[in-house]
Amino acid sequence: MPLDQIDVDAIDAHEDRETADMSFIDHLDALRKHLVRAVVAFLVCAVVAFAAKDFVFDGIIFAPTRDDFPTYKALCNLSNKLDLGDSMCLTFSEPFKIINTDMSGQFVMHMQVAGVLGFILAFPFIFWEIWRFVKPGLHRKEIRYTQGIIFFTSTLFLVGVLFGYYIMTPFSVNFFATYKVSEAVENTFTLGSYISFLTMFTLLSGIIFELPIAVYFLTKLGLVTPSLMRNYRRHAIVLILVVSAIITPADVGSQIMVFIPVFILYELSIFISARVLRNMEAEEEI
Repeated sequence: MPLDQIDVDAIDAHEDRETADMSFIDHLDALRKHLVRAVVAFLVCAVVAFAAKDFVFDGIIFAPTRDDFPTYKALCNLSNKLDLGDSMCLTFSEPFKIINTDMSGQFVMHMQVAGVLGFILAFPFIFWEIWRFVKPGLHRKEIRYTQGIIFFTSTLFLVGVLFGYYIMTPFSVNFFATYKVSEAVENTFTLGSYISFLTMFTLLSGIIFELPIAVYFLTKLGLVTPSLMRNYRRHAIVLILVVSAIITPADVGSQIMVFIPVFILYELSIFISARVLRNMEAEEEI
């Protein structure tokens, strides 16, 4: 066995002994400290979001209900450049109406939105604290293979949230706001319904974009292989198309705009799984 391999194994053994020396109470105390710092970061971000009420609600939350939302404007400009007229323009035929029917409804929704934004803003720090707790229990090799995990996990989550906000949400909001079974029925939405709708799409999208990270760890555990993902590629395509049709029922073009990024994530996950498997097989041969 090479000398450097012996050194690595010796260091791993030493670190394992140090970790083993920690009692259950010590682990709980360490976890408590990490959780406290994560909660503090979440509360700070939530308070900032709560204080910036006008910007948060008028500039972010209710922005997809107006014709000047960046996604609507970009689609309309693209439609004109392609000489398609206004065929790709998404506009509201009537003003988007939101009402509040509960006595404490607006305050509760204000708290809920501040909590969701607090979690999104604090996510990189929260994940960093979780990683700091998990990291001492890993071998030196495992730590080396997970370099950059905080950056990639946080980036994928935030990109997913932005994708849900700028792509998934506006198509769905515009469709349901303009859809009518009869002119006798007026579309007026409750504040809670709209915010729950918006929260669902943004957070769900953020979670979906963590697929490559999930596949990485599942491959390390032996639960997922690249061949398995390739064999089920057709099933994945059908599932992604169905989900795209559900969340963007407006037209085929919007469904494709949702399908492409998610499918790219699936293919990227296959590549990551294959690379992890090759590294694991190379380690076994040493």
